[in-house]
Amino acid sequence: MGSMESKANAPRIFAIADLHLSGSQEKPMDVFGEEWKHHDVKTAENWKAAIGDDDYVIIAGDISWALKFEDALPDLDWIHNLPGKKIITRGNHDLWWHGITKLNKLYDDVRFLQNDHIMVGDTAVCGSRGWLLPGADGYSGETDDRIVARELIRMRLSLDAAMKESPGGIIFAMHFPPAVAPKNRSVFTDLFEQYPVKQVVYGHLHGKSAFKKGVKGEQGGILYRLVSIDYLDFCPVLI
Repeated sequence: MGSMESKANAPRIFAIADLHLSGSQEKPMDVFGEEWKHHDVKTAENWKAAIGDDDYVIIAGDISWALKFEDALPDLDWIHNLPGKKIITRGNHDLWWHGITKLNKLYDDVRFLQNDHIMVGDTAVCGSRGWLLPGADGYSGETDDRIVARELIRMRLSLDAAMKESPGGIIFAMHFPPAVAPKNRSVFTDLFEQYPVKQVVYGHLHGKSAFKKGVKGEQGGILYRLVSIDYLDFCPVLI
């Protein structure tokens, strides 16, 4: 997909996941905890305080509760109107996501990432959704294994595209945890170790008990970071 920034003077890169916006419908998030009350307002305030126009923000899935593309537009506009340049990957709730070419024509400061990469300086940002792994809540066996196999193909497409540009390193953004604690290994982590991946950011996990279920910290020379919005207290984190 090419570069959004020259390799000189590379900007800062932040990450966050699970915005769970609902601009076209009434779906309050405080049913999941008092901390979610008016979470969009809180997130916008924190975002504006932390992010500059030259910064990049990776948003790792679960962008909008909308079911149709047209209904997601208020939420995508909300993101577009925030500072910085945004790189968006898909989550399991992003049912509105259809037509990557159409999506990437919407805004000049937002890139939707699918089977490809984006260069930010000499760092390649790759991404895909991921899926449920053995040991994860809700894992159901063979059906999920088939989806994981398809996701591995998409991930490799993204990584191989990046390697054509000889990146200094790769950041991989996915929505689901790349491995389940305490095992902390999976087909996804095995794949990442075949490439110069420096960091993996992911979301999907919500609440203190769930936060413990994803791999975190350094493993195999790669730093794994949970960036769910409530884990970050509703503020993008510098990565």
